[in-house]
Amino acid sequence: MDKHFKYASTDKMSDLICGNYNLLLVMSRFGLSLGFGDQTVEQVCDQQGVHTGTFLAVVNFMEDECCIREDYQEKISVEALIDYLRQAHSYFLDFNLPAIRRKLIDAIDCSKDDIAFLILKFYDEYVNEVRAHMEYENQVVFQYVDALLKGRDTQGYNIRIFAARHNQIETKLTELKNIIVKYYPAKTNNNLLNSVLFDIYSCEKDLSSHCRVEDYIFVPLMLEFEKKTEENARE
Repeated sequence: MDKHFKYASTDKMSDLICGNYNLLLVMSRFGLSLGFGDQTVEQVCDQQGVHTGTFLAVVNFMEDECCIREDYQEKISVEALIDYLRQAHSYFLDFNLPAIRRKLIDAIDCSKDDIAFLILKFYDEYVNEVRAHMEYENQVVFQYVDALLKGRDTQGYNIRIFAARHNQIETKLTELKNIIVKYYPAKTNNNLLNSVLFDIYSCEKDLSSHCRVEDYIFVPLMLEFEKKTEENARE
């Protein structure tokens, strides 16, 4: 791994997690399981069938969210990155966002409080927006990439279309946090509400990082891949 990156293939996987527990989410989305002892990143990835270069690109990006240099793109697998992004979508839609909703219902009383009802309604509308955003990527963008990889007709689609319409999806969570903090009536014990508010803050940060991976790793990688595909077609 390049000396300009923090994590290398020879580092112990356990050191990565102990140094930044947020990388547990990255591990999960790559399908990596715990219990790897003192094995290195490369050993763990090889043993569990994960592309090492792609994993390192993502974890290093997550560490400081700098752009991945062009000369490192060759070490990233398009297929592995797409699989990672798909798994991230599944995490948000099937696990994280539903879990927050359940905690939100436990923390507020929608039957007696108009503000509580509006909070839950606002949250449900937001989740629908996230679902539409991610389903477009799953069904259109990733299907396009699959077709490109297999040499099939891409029907005029290209990654610039995705980049032009790609918007940040965590912004509305900021509004939700403000509504809860400023307007939800104080209760005797706010532990549940504080806990779900903490989860919303964490989800907002996670969604932001996810979108940045798409903007600063996925899009540049696909632009280069499209360029090479076009060059090969002309030869």
